[in-house]
Amino acid sequence: MQSGRSCLAIILAAGEGTRMKSQRPKVLHEVAGRSLLAHALASVAGAGAGAVVVVVGPDRPEVAREAQALLPSVQIAIQHERRGTAHAVLAAGAALAGGYDDILVAFADTPLVRPETFRLLRGGLAGGAAVVALGFEARDPTGYGRLVIKDGVLEAIVEHKDATPEQRAVRLCNAGLMALDGKHALAILEAIGNDNAQGEFYLTDAVATGLSRGLSAVAQQAPESEVQGVNDRAQLAAAEAEFQRRKRIEIMVEGATLIAPETVFFSHDTRIGRDVVIEPNVVFGPGVSVADGAIIHAFSHLEGAEVGPGATVGPYGRLRPGAKLAAKAKVGNFVEIKAAEIGAGAKVSHLTYIGDATIGADANIGAGTITCNYDGFFKYRTVIGAGAFVGSNSSLVAPVTIGDGAYVGSGSVVTRDVPADGLAVGRARQIEREGWAKAFRENSIARKSGAEKSGGAKFGEAKSGAAKTPD
Repeated sequence: MQSGRSCLAIILAAGEGTRMKSQRPKVLHEVAGRSLLAHALASVAGAGAGAVVVVVGPDRPEVAREAQALLPSVQIAIQHERRGTAHAVLAAGAALAGGYDDILVAFADTPLVRPETFRLLRGGLAGGAAVVALGFEARDPTGYGRLVIKDGVLEAIVEHKDATPEQRAVRLCNAGLMALDGKHALAILEAIGNDNAQGEFYLTDAVATGLSRGLSAVAQQAPESEVQGVNDRAQLAAAEAEFQRRKRIEIMVEGATLIAPETVFFSHDTRIGRDVVIEPNVVFGPGVSVADGAIIHAFSHLEGAEVGPGATVGPYGRLRPGAKLAAKAKVGNFVEIKAAEIGAGAKVSHLTYIGDATIGADANIGAGTITCNYDGFFKYRTVIGAGAFVGSNSSLVAPVTIGDGAYVGSGSVVTRDVPADGLAVGRARQIEREGWAKAFRENSIARKSGAEKSGGAKFGEAKSGAAKTPD
């Protein structure tokens, strides 16, 4: 961040995005659980922008709502006619006249630009340039505008179709992002003309316009992967892949083990501690934190959850929003936890649903246990005390409390509170009848034999007068 310099960021989000073939505006599609627009807003904020204007189209109020929800102080400008990038920036003319030192121009459909790169652009302004353009070394520069640099000075941005053979040999291409000196930005933008085949006002012409006024222009550079834009679903997937590549490296560098990194997917805000082990095919939705030493086994899905130190999840575990696992808690295979706290050392080992509940330390929840938390209208809470034992295949009908150290017999339906250290058994009485199975088999064999001889009854059907199954 440039000390002492004020900064205005203008994010262009008025494109129609027709190639996405979607009812949703392009900039509201997501990478790593966050909209493209949100990525851009976070990046310019990280670069020190104290004020932000988002330029939207007149027919996309949902883009403005998203911007305001993400950043209540944001200013919204409407580009009523789509007449080029410089025209879009001028839609924020009132803010441009606000006396800011630095003006950053960003694109809402370029979600991977790091705050460090925007700070690099600001650094060019602090060094005395009036225009700073961002370039990248393209693997295949065909179709991109070229940055023409001589003796460290940016002389022009030349479109591919207008470039000479010598200029086409240049691999430094225009990324589109730009920074302008706030003292000259409005004058430069207003002086840009539209004398071109499309009749549009191009932001790239800010370089030539600034130079014609005796001002200086320079270029800064970023990796090609960082400045990739999103115009269709394939490019959206490519941006997602690049984000995930970055995030995996970041998490491993910080001390976590990913057994098969390419199979693990993170959200933009996932936080992973040291000595965490993440097995293959795990998905982290938004709002997940995993503390040191935890293990996330294969094929688990976590969202809005906190996993404490040394806890284990899965395989095939699902943590939904509000799930909180304390230290060394265990959530095993095919277990779903929602809006529930699992105490230190507690075990929910397999085939279980725990929702809207509190489970005390060292409690043990048997296989097939269900918290019946919803009556079709309202949700209710289950509280299970420390050291309690809930036998397999039990249904706990909320609201209900099972006291510390209590025991629930397997197969119970618990509808009333269980006192501490008490026993609850809520199931039908078992009845035994000696010899029943033998009589049943013999009777069934006789019925089958008679039916086959007569041909008058299908297998499994009793003929008239056939003996009944013993009670």
